[in-house]
Amino acid sequence: MMLPDSPQNIVVVRAPSPSIHYIPGSMNGDSLVLPTQNTQQPIQSYSHPVSESWCLTSVKVIKFSFNWTINNFSFCREEMGEALKSSSFSANTNDKLKWCLRLNPKGLDEESKDYLSLYLLLVAAPNSKCETRAKFKFSILNAKGDETKAMESQRAYRFVQGKDWGFKKFIRRDFLIDEANGLLPDDKLTLFCEVSVVADSINTCGQTQINPFKIPECRLSDDFLSLLDNPVYSDVTLVCGHREFPVHKAILSARSKVFQAMFEHKMLENERSRVEIEDIDGDIMLEILRFIYTGKTQNMEKLADALLPAADKYCLERLKVQCEETLCTIIDKDNVADTLILADLHSATQLRQQAIDFINTHPQDVLETSGFQTMICTHPHLLADVYKAMASLQNNIICPPRKKQRTV
Repeated sequence: MMLPDSPQNIVVVRAPSPSIHYIPGSMNGDSLVLPTQNTQQPIQSYSHPVSESWCLTSVKVIKFSFNWTINNFSFCREEMGEALKSSSFSANTNDKLKWCLRLNPKGLDEESKDYLSLYLLLVAAPNSKCETRAKFKFSILNAKGDETKAMESQRAYRFVQGKDWGFKKFIRRDFLIDEANGLLPDDKLTLFCEVSVVADSINTCGQTQINPFKIPECRLSDDFLSLLDNPVYSDVTLVCGHREFPVHKAILSARSKVFQAMFEHKMLENERSRVEIEDIDGDIMLEILRFIYTGKTQNMEKLADALLPAADKYCLERLKVQCEETLCTIIDKDNVADTLILADLHSATQLRQQAIDFINTHPQDVLETSGFQTMICTHPHLLADVYKAMASLQNNIICPPRKKQRTV
């Protein structure tokens, strides 16, 4: 059908189906095919228009999370409508928006008396009348730290100071208390909250490039890896047992202060351009060199315990912390003592604290292991550190610090 006021080169088609899928073509003879049973011949169509300028609006969203553990949950005696509140939390220390979680163990009202009611409350804001839009997700963590029950808001709600949003029927009490579901390990309820706060929107604009430049992808790490594999330009050889690694003094010196000091002094190894390394296995040395040349490693999960001492020896701080992070993910009652010893020997402070926290969280399981008994004999000072941390934790729970009184 041709419309009276339409230009002669535009065609309007009536299709029997309510949904038509268009495949855009161009003005040089490409075509548009309509998925109808009777339409076999393609019809011509224009391509998408190209504008001289453009604008992209990006809505900034700040995401953060909060973990709330309630010990001895079965002893909560709150009646219907009464609530427990968590401590306040925020996205970071400089954020003026303060939030907290409010839990009604026996429901909010008569309708929800058989459920737990859970809400997100905006405690403080820079301006009490200022609105803040946020989405949230609540979940319960089991003994392994996995999410077993989760509910999420379907949209971003408007919060003002003192306003809360949540779920009146978050989870049934009988389902929560049932030991078969594993939601209350050691009578502990662990709630996990994820918050997404909608911040300001940002406009980015510019001019359209008709023929934009195609910049090749950066291949710096790949090029340096090929340099490691090619002995042509190497000027020193590292020897680990029966394996030899032709490498480059400039790259090793730039990445490691230990190698820098080695090559700056008139050492016998430097003069011979051959360095014997007796305390590191060849496979571990290969990963050390791979990290020095490319900033990446392979098989971190299997080699983290052996890579950490080598990273410490050559002052590769980033690799050392990556090893700590990997070892923290695999801590259990059988290896926590060995992990603590390893962290203490190589000043891995973050891994050391994680190991001590694990022992204090699972004391009965760890004390019975052979690794912990060996640690008592070989590294007794670590037992003292574990005891100090446990005593400090108990004192904070039983005797919280008193508030300072004002003096006139």
